[in-house]
Amino acid sequence: MLEITAWKVAQVVLMSRELDRAEGELRGFIDRLNEDEQASLVAVMWVGRDAFAADELAEAIQTAKREATTPTSDYLLGTPHLSDHLENGMEELGLSLSDAEDGLVRGG
Repeated sequence: MLEITAWKVAQVVLMSRELDRAEGELRGFIDRLNEDEQASLVAVMWVGRDAFAADELAEAIQTAKREATTPTSDYLLGTPHLSDHLENGMEELGLSLSDAEDGLVRGG
C-alpha cells in the first residue's frame, strides 16, 4: 500500500517541472516527508521507470527503505525525468494525479 498521498506526489511533480526556480522548495518538501512517505515516493518513481512492476509496490517500498544511503531529496533530484517517472508510476498503480494537480495549479 502506498504510504504517501496523491496530493504530495503531485506537489513533487509540479515542483520538479519548475526545478530551476523551485529546487530549494522541493528539497525542503521532500526532506519534511517522513521515512514511509519518502520510501513510497522513491518506489512510485521506480515503478514509473519500470524498475519494479505495479504489483511489486510493497517490495519497492521495502527496497527503498533498505537502500536509503543518501538523502532522498538528493537521490530524486538527481534522477532525470523525475516528474515523468512519478506520473507514470502513479498511472501504473491506478492512481490519478490529475485532480490533485488541478487543485494545486488553481491554488486549491
